Amino acid sequence: MTYVRAAALSELEEDTPKRVELDGTPISLVRTEGEVFAINDICSHANVSLSEGEVEDCSIECWLHGSSFDLRTGKPSGLPATRPVPVYPVKIEGDDVLVSVTQES
Repeated sequence: MTYVRAAALSELEEDTPKRVELDGTPISLVRTEGEVFAINDICSHANVSLSEGEVEDCSIECWLHGSSFDLRTGKPSGLPATRPVPVYPVKIEGDDVLVSVTQES
């Protein structure tokens, strides 16, 4: 697995998503409940940026139609979304947030 630097940990505000792009993939970074999560930034229901939504109880809500996605698994917790969104492994090294967007074969 290859990790790339996505942001500085100090740049991430608690419960405030930050959009980054890694290797052409839009990612929403979320610092919440003492952890940092990386989830694909595009809602599986509509082509909408999840990083514009709100974070609560380790999930992120799509601002357009209200679907929420678990930050750990990417699974939707309510309609209208029925498909999960990809989540990515995260490592913290010092102040660097590293994310792996590569697919293992």
